[in-house]
Amino acid sequence: MAKFLERFDDFKECEIRSLEIISPTEMKMTLAVQDKARAYDWITINLLFSDVNDAQLVDENKLPYIDMSEGVSILHSEGLFAFAVGSYKSFSSSKDSSLFIICKNIKYSEGAF
Repeated sequence: MAKFLERFDDFKECEIRSLEIISPTEMKMTLAVQDKARAYDWITINLLFSDVNDAQLVDENKLPYIDMSEGVSILHSEGLFAFAVGSYKSFSSSKDSSLFIICKNIKYSEGAF
């Protein structure tokens, strides 16, 4: 996970384009981010969160106003992933974020900007 976050500079200054609730246990987030592996070109990343068991979300119309200056944290503990907006070092502190998702699986796909 560290190499993934490093490739995208921890998603600092990225833009959350959408957050779609597919079902109570599955969500998809689309972000515009700079890719270090592509000379910092902007690309789209889709994150699919499955087996979600806890989350704090924001309304879709407030997504453009989320402060992404600290990027995101993705932590792994006891078979769960914590995705949180902001810089967090522990699984429990990630729940202090204004937007977090706790799930069993995270998959990603890349797309054009």
